[in-house]
Amino acid sequence: MSAAENDTNATPDSPAGSPGALAGPQPEPLRFFGTTWVDHSGGYTARRLGVAVGSLAAAAAACFVLRIAYDGLRIADIGSFVSLLMVVMFAICSALAFRHTWSGYTTRPDPDRQASLRGLLSIGFIGSLLAYFFRSLTEAPGERLHRAEYDKARAEYDKRVTRRSGNPSKKRRRRS
Repeated sequence: MSAAENDTNATPDSPAGSPGALAGPQPEPLRFFGTTWVDHSGGYTARRLGVAVGSLAAAAAACFVLRIAYDGLRIADIGSFVSLLMVVMFAICSALAFRHTWSGYTTRPDPDRQASLRGLLSIGFIGSLLAYFFRSLTEAPGERLHRAEYDKARAEYDKRVTRRSGNPSKKRRRRS
């Protein structure tokens, strides 16, 4: 598979004047929203509502599963220290995952830091789900970051393609 086939955000290789060509930068699709975040079309509000309900339901189901795991540890009578350690571990990891996920909606995360936090984020998945829920109440998660990047790219593109008409060296001088 070539690099162009593998790139999901690639623009067509057709010249700008040909029919079907896309002019300028294209918006990056968001999970569950595609590119509807640009103009809030295509059931954007219903998708946001669905994402909010879905992430909250997933967080509640995850808490239920963790409760069953905690009961299993209590039934096994492994001691109060280990049970407390498990609760504290999930609470801290969830808080850190919430903070990391929330900040990822305003700035691009560093890939190396993301890779090093993968274990912590998987333990604190409830925090990530809750961050997704709270962000989806106001916008599509990541919309603000993507909109800022898209608007900046669009402004740079418009500035680049806007040209003065005529040749400035052949400009007539006004006589006064």
